[in-house]
Amino acid sequence: MRSLAWLGIASLCLGAAWAVPAKERRKAEKPKADLALYKNLDLDNYDLTLDSYGEILDLSNYEELYDYGDLAPKIEVGTLAPRPKDPTALPNLGTPAETLKLQSPTTAGPIRPAPVPPQDLPSCLLCLCIGTSVYCDDADLEHIPPLPLETTYLYARFNRIGVIRASDFMGLKKLKRIDLTSNFISWADVDAFRLLPSLQELILPENRLTALPELPHSIVRLDARLNRIPSTGLRPEAFRDLKQLQFLHLSDNQLDYIPVPLPESLRSLHLQNNNIQTMHEDTFCNSQDHSQIRRALEDIRLDGNPINLSLFPNAYFCLPRLPTGRFF
Repeated sequence: MRSLAWLGIASLCLGAAWAVPAKERRKAEKPKADLALYKNLDLDNYDLTLDSYGEILDLSNYEELYDYGDLAPKIEVGTLAPRPKDPTALPNLGTPAETLKLQSPTTAGPIRPAPVPPQDLPSCLLCLCIGTSVYCDDADLEHIPPLPLETTYLYARFNRIGVIRASDFMGLKKLKRIDLTSNFISWADVDAFRLLPSLQELILPENRLTALPELPHSIVRLDARLNRIPSTGLRPEAFRDLKQLQFLHLSDNQLDYIPVPLPESLRSLHLQNNNIQTMHEDTFCNSQDHSQIRRALEDIRLDGNPINLSLFPNAYFCLPRLPTGRFF
């Protein structure tokens, strides 16, 4: 009995010794297989080409040579976390009935003031004020807005201004230029410009004027082209005392004669496209003083009038050049 027991224990020990897993045997055989592979390589005449690639490297047992069993198991990427079994763990997103509702406006709020008409706005809100210049071009104005007392230049072109009142420029002692081109001005108060001591340029073309108001003695340039001014719309000797007047442009009106007398300071006289038919010999020169020379008056335009300038040869002897117009 005792010998039989020892025999059983011996057989168990032998079985355990030989019970090496196949996996461990493959690992033990790896160095031998690698050694055998490198022995087959002729390193002295090693020439790896596409034709001999399969002969030198045996890829049939590639997976057996490199065992990936020790790598970590694959992890499935992109899966969502499982939903909790307890419904109370979910966040409370609310129900459609609990969504925010917009509140309708109520009539109990403050009442907004009525919009201020453009004519009642301060000039520097209605217009553009840069330094002492005020720009009111194309602002849909119907009359001159109140201006700052320091204003020196006013541009109010392309509006709907219909009249110029005596109070529009009152107190503006520094105002030098007024440009009211392309408005609907049909009337200007006689004192609208007379009391402006610094006014040098008055620009009034493309309006509906039928008469010119009295001008200040400081005026240098008057432009009233493209109006409806007849000769009766000019005061008698309207320009005689304007000793600083240099540019007088009254073209495209309804004048019947050249307004005289003209100041000696005048340099440019534009009267084209009127209805002037005749002139006096003293219109430009003093017929009693043949030594007179008016060097300043170089630009006279009478073209577009029915007058024949060749009929008045003694009217131009003091001028540096003949007027532009019809000589036949």
